[in-house]
Amino acid sequence: MAASSSSSVAACMSIACGKDQPTMNIPPSSSLSGLGARKRRLSVSSKCRAVCSGQAMAIAVKPEKEVTTKSRFPTTQRRVVVTGMGVETSLGRDPDIFYNNLLEGVSGISEIEGFDCAQFPTRIAGEIKNFSTDGWVDPKQVKRLDKFMLFVLTAGKKALANGGITEEVMKELDKARCGVLIGSGMGGMQVFNDAIKALSVSYKKMSPFCVPFVSTNMGSALLGVDLGWMGPNYSISTACATSNHCILSAANHIIRGEADMMLSGGSDACIIPIGIGGFVACRALSQRNSDPTKASRPWDKGRDGFVMGEGAGALLLEELEHAKKRGAKIYAEVLGGSFTCDAYHMTEPHPEGAGVILCIERALSQSGVSREEVNYINAHGTSTPAGDLKEYQALVRCFGQNPELKVNSTKSMIGHLLGAAGAVEAVATVQAIQTGWVHPNINLENPDEGVDTNMLVGPRKERLDIKVAMSNSFGFGGHNSAILFSPYN
Repeated sequence: MAASSSSSVAACMSIACGKDQPTMNIPPSSSLSGLGARKRRLSVSSKCRAVCSGQAMAIAVKPEKEVTTKSRFPTTQRRVVVTGMGVETSLGRDPDIFYNNLLEGVSGISEIEGFDCAQFPTRIAGEIKNFSTDGWVDPKQVKRLDKFMLFVLTAGKKALANGGITEEVMKELDKARCGVLIGSGMGGMQVFNDAIKALSVSYKKMSPFCVPFVSTNMGSALLGVDLGWMGPNYSISTACATSNHCILSAANHIIRGEADMMLSGGSDACIIPIGIGGFVACRALSQRNSDPTKASRPWDKGRDGFVMGEGAGALLLEELEHAKKRGAKIYAEVLGGSFTCDAYHMTEPHPEGAGVILCIERALSQSGVSREEVNYINAHGTSTPAGDLKEYQALVRCFGQNPELKVNSTKSMIGHLLGAAGAVEAVATVQAIQTGWVHPNINLENPDEGVDTNMLVGPRKERLDIKVAMSNSFGFGGHNSAILFSPYN
């Protein structure tokens, strides 16, 4: 009975129950339930359940005034928009260059040059060549920091520059209401590896920066230090779903009034011996070394595993009125999303896609978006034998009746950036909304049986007037996440 009463209170407080009730929707920690609630939620039922002295009672519910706008948001809802983007990828380190390369079907997969990998059965990756921090990071820090942290610092600052945050604008910001939430799936693997080598000689040889620079939170922390932003600052690590969890949680801080501006995303730098070796041991990586650009091939029968990538993606999220007040360019709107867990296996997807389906259905219902409105999906699509097909089947289950739907996988060209994948793919999704073009699925030469190629984007870019876009990310541990973006209206 107690549990039932508690849930009734939560349900009642999620909408405005008269003048004495709070007007801001506060989403539960597992999802952004209030992020896109439509006005129809106030009118579908005239009653809600409230609890008083342990007994439930019916209370008539009416909004204080009828909402006449066609917006999907209640008038009291704080809305979240994307006002800046930054990337570090093997296909470009600027959002426009990166997306133009995607549209042209250019592959960023090549032979690994960062170390001698002749001993490994996999010798290819989406490696960033000639990475430079010039103009973005204090040279004194560069030698100390793990590359995943350098990716955070550069991509984050590029997102600010892309968002028009000049030195003058920065001085005017309330830094107590600006935060950073950029995660990492693996953290400082090179620093950790170097520490093990030093320890084999003596603990006295270990760097005093070893512990902090291994931590997944330190990229966010140092970016906050550099910017002087004192709002929410932490990281989330959910393997390959990391970025989506960070972006949705950052949006949640804005929705709840805890911040006006958040840098969010993810970063990983695992193209090093221990990273490649570990995934080879999992039998997860492609071994198509003789033809690197053909190695990542989501939904193709010839796929033999994913291709490792590296880099970072960052979105500058901002409360709508705050963005409008400073005259910011608005790239897209964050409608909401959801998180779930397969609760099935450490690395294998649920055989019926139960967790993915639940995640998508919750993302739609909690954002007030219908299935018919979603006409573009940037899929997780890693190029693994089981994962690709299970995701496709889940998408068919959720959206199979929508003839307008187009699906692609950015990983076909840049590989799998692990904890950074969702953020870089979110940038690609926002760019698709901005440009009206969706990038191709390269290497899809012989699709899996039962795969409808009309749903998948072909070998060349396609024009698409996007209504609502969804970006999916799934991670080891059964972590599922989905974010919904739309053009700003």
